Amino acid sequence: MKFLEYKLSAILLASQCLISTPAEAQFVKGNEAIKVTAAGKKVETPPVPASASVDKVCEAAGTCHASTWRMVETEAGLVECTEAYARPGSCRTSTYGTQKLYRLWVVKRGKEWVQCQYPDLQSKCTPMFVRPPANLPYDALQ
Repeated sequence: MKFLEYKLSAILLASQCLISTPAEAQFVKGNEAIKVTAAGKKVETPPVPASASVDKVCEAAGTCHASTWRMVETEAGLVECTEAYARPGSCRTSTYGTQKLYRLWVVKRGKEWVQCQYPDLQSKCTPMFVRPPANLPYDALQ
């Protein structure tokens, strides 16, 4: 009987670990846009280029988005956005780990903003603010 109780508790513990794993993976180690100090966490988001229309934000809750979701770390935490700049309305709560979507990870590396294929700076990353085709990212279903 004790053996059965032990086995059941081991199964319960393992299932809890599996359930919580995706939530813990929602960041990119080495993302220099995130600064943690004694005063708290400060998060920088990519600057909106002058060429971007102020009026035309593709709402995350709207039907205009048919592309890859950009995973961006913000003051509110990790969000998925229709664009890399995380403008108001363009982002929603992250579904990473619960819903499979095509995603890119927006990360600051040094002074450069890049879009990475996975939440890993060692994956394929392309600079955001260079001319095509050098800025064409490698998205992935995740």
